[in-house]
Amino acid sequence: MSQKVIGLIGGMSWESSAEYYRVVNERVRDRLGGLHSARCLMWSFDFAEVEALQHAGRWDAAAALMVEAAQRLERSGADFLVICTNTMHRMADEVQAAVGIPLLHIADPTAERIRAAGMRRVGLLGTAFTMEQEFYRGRLRDRHGLEVLVPGDEDRALVHRVIYDELVQGRVEPASRQAHKEVIAHLVERGAEAVILGCTEIMLLVRPEDSPVPLYDTTVIHAEAAVDLALTGP
Repeated sequence: MSQKVIGLIGGMSWESSAEYYRVVNERVRDRLGGLHSARCLMWSFDFAEVEALQHAGRWDAAAALMVEAAQRLERSGADFLVICTNTMHRMADEVQAAVGIPLLHIADPTAERIRAAGMRRVGLLGTAFTMEQEFYRGRLRDRHGLEVLVPGDEDRALVHRVIYDELVQGRVEPASRQAHKEVIAHLVERGAEAVILGCTEIMLLVRPEDSPVPLYDTTVIHAEAAVDLALTGP
């Protein structure tokens, strides 16, 4: 079976990008057997540069970096693109418009799995940008008909802080895991039937047993959808 070449835009952070690389290769091996692995290319950012632009609100400059990365991957032979982070899907439309190959949006396969399970009201954890801005929860609502609940002010601040101060630096703290369990419990109390781990690092901290409702890990779901696309068609 021929494989399409997956173009991975990573390094935001490299910890979660390493999970993408692991999952796409494991799933290809599972599907094709033997010594098979994924045909993929990765452009990996220096995350300090990206993080500085995020927190300065310089989204146009961040978009220019993303477009450049996408075009590099297209020129190198990628057949489609995967942005290995939820937050930077803020500029997904700009990236797609700048290349001639498809972009596999992280929210779409996640929403499809949730709808297939018969759920409509979901909690969303991620960076403050992902939880508060419309680029992500608006897509879940408008394209997929999901009702999206986000944590309250204090819980949002906690989740955002843990991502940037701990997880993207490779730190997994038991106290933060307990705090996230409480954040999830608050969402469930408000009616969440499931919770989207809408930051590709949160899966390093939160486990299925930490939640009374199903957790949807966008890292794994996105990577698996990339393999599905890579192994279909000519």
